Amino acid sequence: MIGEIGGNAEAEAARWIKANCTKPVAGFIAGATAPAGRRMGHAGAIVGGAEDTAAAKIKVFQECGIEVAATPSDMADALIRAAQRQGAKLA
Repeated sequence: MIGEIGGNAEAEAARWIKANCTKPVAGFIAGATAPAGRRMGHAGAIVGGAEDTAAAKIKVFQECGIEVAATPSDMADALIRAAQRQGAKLA
């Protein structure tokens, strides 16, 4: 799952994944380096509160068992880590 700062859709999805999904999931949140209090890009990327930040969303991902990728290029490795955490035997 790839998300961004602003809004709460990623947190809702993470909680759904925790409650309903048995497959390994990896995620990345864009905007971690966005300066606090600044409008970034489109309306969906406007951070309205403490729960809209990248750090808050990453925390929810971790609490819900989603392996967090540090960068988009880390997504494949994050998915492998998630699968291995669930017991998959990968080369």
